Amino acid sequence: MTRYVLRRLLQAIPVFFGTTFLIYFMVFSMPGDPVIALFGDRTPNEAVLQAVREQYHLDQPFFMQYLLYIQGFLTGDMGVTFSGQSVNEVFLRAFPVTLKLVTIAVVAEFVLSVGFGLLSGLRKGKFADHASLVFALVLNSIPPFVALFVAQYFVGIKWGLAPVTVGANATWGALLLPGITIALTIYVVGMRLMRGSVIEAREGDYVRTAYAKGLTSKRVVPVHVARNSLIPVITNTAASFGALIAGTTVTEGIFNIPGIGKVLYDAILRGENSTVVSFVTILTVMYIIVNILVDLLYAVLDPRIRYV
Repeated sequence: MTRYVLRRLLQAIPVFFGTTFLIYFMVFSMPGDPVIALFGDRTPNEAVLQAVREQYHLDQPFFMQYLLYIQGFLTGDMGVTFSGQSVNEVFLRAFPVTLKLVTIAVVAEFVLSVGFGLLSGLRKGKFADHASLVFALVLNSIPPFVALFVAQYFVGIKWGLAPVTVGANATWGALLLPGITIALTIYVVGMRLMRGSVIEAREGDYVRTAYAKGLTSKRVVPVHVARNSLIPVITNTAASFGALIAGTTVTEGIFNIPGIGKVLYDAILRGENSTVVSFVTILTVMYIIVNILVDLLYAVLDPRIRYV
């Protein structure tokens, strides 16, 4: 198991440098001069422009800029925004809010995927199976931003069961409505994966052997069927976590949530390339860590994987 963990950590190193280089290259290849954009309609003199370029290392060759950026990132210094705030402080202020939102969405998605997938797989061809599939099909056909607006109108405005907007007070309770709404629009893939795995597992020899030994469904389903069916659902949930962290801009915009998506969107509008790169790099590192944790969980669920 130790060798497996070390191998996965070593594999993450080239992934980190490859993705950060690609992100840095793409962001700084965008047209326009971010330093001039910083001043808007004003026309600064050349000395001021040069000073700003030196402050953000924009006067250096591209590879030198990248190396300085990596050096700063690895030492915990991600620079400052155009408004003079530390990028670290801006991120640490916004990240907990987004993490709360994504945690609610991912946990709800996982519970819905496993619950409805297990129900459909165990009741294949019956009413519960058909009803679950139709319900999932309807939810899957609704674009997430439409579902968010509908939930906001009915649950927040008409019925008054949840705050209409979140604002600065981003508590767990205030984030429940957007989090669960997101989960309802994305749990369908996980549910179908769970359903297919359950159906396949029920036809496996080890399940038939378990029943032949006299074990009841209360023992066979959770230990032999559900456990062996979780791997594809965990994979899908991990992918959802990364996608949601990076894609919360619309949700945070509709519910006025002061999270990463909102800060990132504002930074793109202002042309703050250093802030954009730093935020995306942190999200990339988190995505890599989540994938490593998922791989380790695979090895726990199925010990054969660690020897591959």
